[in-house]
Amino acid sequence: MTLTELQTSLLECQRCRLASGRTQVVFGTGNPHATIMFVGEAPGFYEDKQGEPFVGAAGKLLNELLGSIGLSRSDIYIANVIKCRPPNNRDPQPDEVSTCKPFLLNQIQFIRPHLVCTLGNFATQTLLNTKVGISKVRGRAIPLPDFVVFPLFHPAAALHQGNLKALLVEDFQKLKDVLETMKQQLTDSPLPEPSSQTQEQSEPEAIQPIQMNLF
Repeated sequence: MTLTELQTSLLECQRCRLASGRTQVVFGTGNPHATIMFVGEAPGFYEDKQGEPFVGAAGKLLNELLGSIGLSRSDIYIANVIKCRPPNNRDPQPDEVSTCKPFLLNQIQFIRPHLVCTLGNFATQTLLNTKVGISKVRGRAIPLPDFVVFPLFHPAAALHQGNLKALLVEDFQKLKDVLETMKQQLTDSPLPEPSSQTQEQSEPEAIQPIQMNLF
């Protein structure tokens, strides 16, 4: 199966209750060969209407933050943990996350990013298999077997809580430094082939920031 075939297979998905209230499945968009991927929580009102992640006010802020470190949407791939909008933008329920998570892992497996930026609690906790809150792990590079996770506050949270915006801007500058370090390390020592299947990660006892050697 390819990334495009996976997307096609989900267009009429009826695997959970969210199917009844959505306008369309919001699969993901961007560069299918991106080395950096962003993962959010779930589609909102505008995403549900347009079929693309991060197209509202949070998407505008994300675009500005990407530009501040020399990136654009064409350089990255962006998706959500949940592919259908929850009613009234409520938090995803555990069974909805467990239903959609395998498709996110499939996306990561097909795209093969070196770095996955998780936006907010749900994306971070889903990929790290931890209950640790985003404020405890934000702005750190955390290694998994096939890629590095870099948790960030969700842009929507920064818009609603003004004090978080400065922290998000700060963490994007840290992200820039991480990307530059990774670029140098990949030049010196190319990445090994990823494992044949992205595995579920056991919950870490303690999450520590990665040191200079990213792989």
